[in-house]
Amino acid sequence: MLPVGPLMVEHRLIEKMIPLILREVAGAGRFSKINLQFVDLAVDFIRTYADQCHHGKEEDILFRELSKKSLLPEHGRIMAELVEEHRLGRKIVGELVEAAAELKKGDGSSLVILIEKLTGIASFYPRHIEKEDKHFFLPVMDYFSPVEKEALLREESDFDRNFIHRLYKDKLSAAGKLIAAG
Repeated sequence: MLPVGPLMVEHRLIEKMIPLILREVAGAGRFSKINLQFVDLAVDFIRTYADQCHHGKEEDILFRELSKKSLLPEHGRIMAELVEEHRLGRKIVGELVEAAAELKKGDGSSLVILIEKLTGIASFYPRHIEKEDKHFFLPVMDYFSPVEKEALLREESDFDRNFIHRLYKDKLSAAGKLIAAG
């Protein structure tokens, strides 16, 4: 399996969240209310799985190793675009979180922003995934030898294995800070 195989499998799971987001957006538009529990779940999915885990592997492993290669200008350009798109996705999710917090405080006008940001995420990810799947991941594998590809797969596997421990270590630290402040 190519090192991008697991990354493309992750794309398929991310793609399954998009119709759920769009369904919630459609309902929110019709009924002028939104399920904030769903919003929290969608934010957690996007932040944790799509960004920290999936984009983390891309940036910390694949892009790092590609930056050591003499890339064709097209591949270097696409990689830079992908990094910028990751930043944009984080920005949209941050704005989504802010709008949800305002709505929870009773600011009904933030519903429009919340719907806009959810719609933005739902349109962002399919285009981003298509760019990676069809125009980047497979062509850039030619820069790596079979031994390098195997090393990438091992590192991605190690990343996944350690990810849950890092995540919950951070949550434990945050819980401790809440208790100390409280």
